[in-house]
Amino acid sequence: MQIEQFSYDNKIVKWFAFATITWGLVGMLAGLWAAIALYYPAINLDYAPTTFGRMRPVHTNAVIFAFVGNGIFMGVYYSLQRLVKARMFSDLLSKIHFWGWQGIILAGALTLWAGYTTGKEYAELEWPMDIAITLIWVVFGINMFGTILKRRESHLYVAIWFYIATWVTVAMLHIVNSFELPISLFKSYSWYAGVQDALVQWWYGHNAVAFFLTTPYLGLMYYFLPKAANRPVYSYRLSIIHFWALIFIYIWAGPHHLLYTALPDWAQSLGVVFSVMLIAPSWGGMLNGLFTLRGAWDKVREEPVLKFLVVAVTCYGMATFEGPMLSLKNVNAIAHFSDWIIAHVHVGALGWNGFLTFGVLYWLIPRMYNTPLYSKKLAGTHFWIGTIGIVLYAIPMYWAGFAQSMMWKQFTEEGQLKFQFLETVTHIIPMYITRSIGGTLYLTGAFIMVYNLYKTIKAGSFVANEPAEAAPLPKEIKTHGKEHWHRWIEKRPIQMLVWSFIAVAIGGVLEFVPAFLVKSNVPTISSVKPYTPLELHGRDIYVREGCYTCHSQMIRPFRDEVARYGEYSKAGEFVYDHPFQWGSKRTGPDLAREGGKYPDSWHYNHMLDPTSMSPGSIMPAYPWLFEDKIDTTLTPKMIKAMQTLGVPYEKDYANIANKELNTQANAIRINLKMEKIEVGKHDEIVALIAYLQRLGTDIKK
Repeated sequence: MQIEQFSYDNKIVKWFAFATITWGLVGMLAGLWAAIALYYPAINLDYAPTTFGRMRPVHTNAVIFAFVGNGIFMGVYYSLQRLVKARMFSDLLSKIHFWGWQGIILAGALTLWAGYTTGKEYAELEWPMDIAITLIWVVFGINMFGTILKRRESHLYVAIWFYIATWVTVAMLHIVNSFELPISLFKSYSWYAGVQDALVQWWYGHNAVAFFLTTPYLGLMYYFLPKAANRPVYSYRLSIIHFWALIFIYIWAGPHHLLYTALPDWAQSLGVVFSVMLIAPSWGGMLNGLFTLRGAWDKVREEPVLKFLVVAVTCYGMATFEGPMLSLKNVNAIAHFSDWIIAHVHVGALGWNGFLTFGVLYWLIPRMYNTPLYSKKLAGTHFWIGTIGIVLYAIPMYWAGFAQSMMWKQFTEEGQLKFQFLETVTHIIPMYITRSIGGTLYLTGAFIMVYNLYKTIKAGSFVANEPAEAAPLPKEIKTHGKEHWHRWIEKRPIQMLVWSFIAVAIGGVLEFVPAFLVKSNVPTISSVKPYTPLELHGRDIYVREGCYTCHSQMIRPFRDEVARYGEYSKAGEFVYDHPFQWGSKRTGPDLAREGGKYPDSWHYNHMLDPTSMSPGSIMPAYPWLFEDKIDTTLTPKMIKAMQTLGVPYEKDYANIANKELNTQANAIRINLKMEKIEVGKHDEIVALIAYLQRLGTDIKK
């Protein structure tokens, strides 16, 4: 048989590796900035782009889509070529993919800092970036499948299964969650409202963790761990069970983010059942990885790459045990809205994604530059500093979460709430300080890695086109003897794609059909009316400033929450909310019943200087709200967009919307003037006050 000569494209791998490192540092620095802001509000600088509400989505998007995203592409482009014994399908598509993804990341960071956001966690980028993401993802898919189809290896290794499932599922998640109605270049409204929007968002949000932070990294684990250990994967059969069970079960689990909310009980129960089931495939994958190292533990002690990979897989196991545990209703009642969730997420992010990425970088760079790693000792130092950083990050956050929940729920002997909300904030500030120390150590380790890899690169010589040879794939693949049933689909990538799509689509369809087509699942409340034009402007400001990152608008049916905030929330309250604003973390109190609690002047002074109204508050000030004006030329477009989305404004209401806006704004301006506070009727602070004073008033008795 004739042997074909070809070469692997290392240049694209190098580009993605450098992007991974660069954006990793940027994302971690943004995270550290946000962490410090929670105990040192002065770091917000009284400047909009550097406030917590804008830095937090920059941090999450940078570490998920820039750091991990580039890490995925780095690992896929390197491993796929070698697994199928073929160069990437198109060097041009590889370049378009790289530069397109970096352009999206840069545009995303700049627009988020500027306040352009959809207000949906992990999907904050506005509609032009959503379209760009779709196009670049298609480019990646064509390049990946084109490479697979021209392969010289008939068998599709397990890592490729995970790459295929990742591609098809992320495409589905992104498209479904990104249905939005634009009203300007950087402003749109979610097509879904309230409970339905929450269901779609956390179907997306949870599965962004599943199919962006997990499945592609499992593919990398299945390739790089055996390579680094120089041992075969422990169990082929276990990998089959791991793959199919994981992708089928994971997609159902999103509703566990919405337990005890206004989401219908049937959807919550589905989320709990499938979340608990997730333990089996998740731990099957973890054990498959760790058992691969049987007999190689001496090598683990010597090789920094394996140290990183072992801790990464262990953190994956810890996080995937804790996730199902947190989905149990009795546990979720304690943990949700608290810093326990932050600890849980970062065990996965710092340990699983971060350490696996570091391990892959330490393995790849020396091979592409044809030289040994500059210093194993420095890599070992990075490992221990990073590990200590994770511990110092996670333990204080667990402690803070337990403290928050216990303090929120405590009553005095007389039956009164024992602690004011602000007391629960100031009590855990020492934990926040310790958390930032852990984050600083973790970031320091990353800088050590950068130096180590830089010295490695300087000492080596880059191999842009790595020579390789292999026999072409036979036209007819003959089998010898009895073959395992799964071999059939492993030789057929298109069928693998189709069956993967079916496996992940079933859960989404069966969750969405009842939620969207059975009207009784989201009963309306006659007293709930659409927002006024001024309140719509105020709501847009609230979303723009990322207020949902610290405040929830969802009162759960618990004694302490009803006593603290008012009547528990109901599905019909949110039918006009595009997007929903339930939040996922309470750094500040819930605002679902905020309307009418305080006079307009209180909100004015609170936004100007939070500590003047709440001594000890860690909330930033918002001085620009007192200088900037709302854009009333957008008002008719906003009303028409809401009408398109089903909000029942009168037919020609857009024509008189600004007149009603001015009437309501003047009423607030007069209220403030009586308190000797002068404002303009179109000042942003006036619109925000209007929105805050509306919250919860529709159903108050």
